[in-house]
Amino acid sequence: MRVIIEPDYDRMSKWAADYVAEKIKEANPTAEKPFKLGCPTGSSPLGLYKQLIKKYEAGEISFKNVVTFNMDEYVNIPEDHPESYHSFMWNNFFSHIDIRPENVHILNGNATDLIKECEDYERAIEEAGGIDLFMGGIGPDGHLAFNEPGSSLSSKTRIKTLTTDTIIANSRFFDGDMNLVPKQALTVGIGTVMAAREVLLLCSGHHKARALQHVIDGNVSHKWTASMLQMHPKAIVVCDEPACDELTVATFKYYLDKERGNL
Repeated sequence: MRVIIEPDYDRMSKWAADYVAEKIKEANPTAEKPFKLGCPTGSSPLGLYKQLIKKYEAGEISFKNVVTFNMDEYVNIPEDHPESYHSFMWNNFFSHIDIRPENVHILNGNATDLIKECEDYERAIEEAGGIDLFMGGIGPDGHLAFNEPGSSLSSKTRIKTLTTDTIIANSRFFDGDMNLVPKQALTVGIGTVMAAREVLLLCSGHHKARALQHVIDGNVSHKWTASMLQMHPKAIVVCDEPACDELTVATFKYYLDKERGNL
């Protein structure tokens, strides 16, 4: 696991955006061989998306030959609801770049058959040739996507009931009212993320420090599902210094020295 420590959220976001953009450019994607990008929602990736939009506006990168697969979506919330992940992605990213709408894949939380929707989503990823780079965030309880504590570390896309911690955390998007937060979601599984060729996780803020400590310094555990990334052959965690508050001094200095070329 590679760990990038930046002083603050803005510089963390810029580092991540630079990395993602470089990966897309290196792939030189075409319509016949697109770059497949996994996309998260929430507050963590907002800075990353803003930086990628700036790169597009500056003519540094195109998303015409990028195919996206989102991590998750709430169950039984209208797609045009301001807090649906369909709305989030189009409002904060897709509407500002040149991505083709037919290349965007987001789970349908209103599907008649939710199990089939999840199975079809996994099949679509496989038929696309797998995901080249899956971006993600780490929840305060160490969850990845909506793979809550206790989730199988080999899980695939499925329906999940959200924990109270997640509902409380997400209530800030619903006027602070927990009763308005959907209680279920469709989510890619830990196994789905692990199948990607590369994974990049974002983690910012002191409120994520305990989770980051378990992901980096702890054991692989279904109680902290993002810790499974320790087993991925090409995983990167990009974090800011406040998120590192629970790391040991030795761990913190090790990763800083490693990136500075001192090791």
